[in-house]
Amino acid sequence: MVLQNSQDTARLTDMSDLDDIERLVRTRIRSLRTAFGWSLDDLAERSNLSASTISRIENGKRSIGLDVLVALAAALQVDMDALLDVRRDDDVVIRPVPTTHPNRTTWLLSRPTGNTYAVKMRLEPVPHRGEPGVHPGHDWFFVLEGRVMLVLGDREIVVETGEAAEFGTMTPHSFWAIDEPAEVIMVFDRDGQRAHVHSDAG
Repeated sequence: MVLQNSQDTARLTDMSDLDDIERLVRTRIRSLRTAFGWSLDDLAERSNLSASTISRIENGKRSIGLDVLVALAAALQVDMDALLDVRRDDDVVIRPVPTTHPNRTTWLLSRPTGNTYAVKMRLEPVPHRGEPGVHPGHDWFFVLEGRVMLVLGDREIVVETGEAAEFGTMTPHSFWAIDEPAEVIMVFDRDGQRAHVHSDAG
């Protein structure tokens, strides 16, 4: 094949990129299915597609239409972005930058594009407890250093170094360091990020 001009080259490059994306999506579908321990028939039942259709998709013998992709993503319990994500993983190292708030400093340990966030937080002792707050979601934290007072509804719970706490965040809650600064690793969803990273609520 002789390339006539730069447009031909660009067109071939685009086609190659599309092929790579399709190949990646097919691999992800097959890998997720086998990770669940599902047969083709199992996935067919969950997606309302035929087993033969799924087999042809995984083997590259059938194109992947949007309607099929939506059905498979739902059945495999992932969103479309996860199946179509083509970002390179070259830069796997995250270099956290501290952000200071009243009585605490936070370092975002995960990329801000996901649904779950990991944060390192340094808590300072406070003379007066904060007003407990609520938000949708679920929180989990692990105490790296120091001691943390967790108020959860009408309960006061001391979480020591090396211990973790996990709780639903629709229960009024707040937490702070006891006696001296404490450092924790926290994991939460988008609602938790807004509450604990982008606001002054505890």
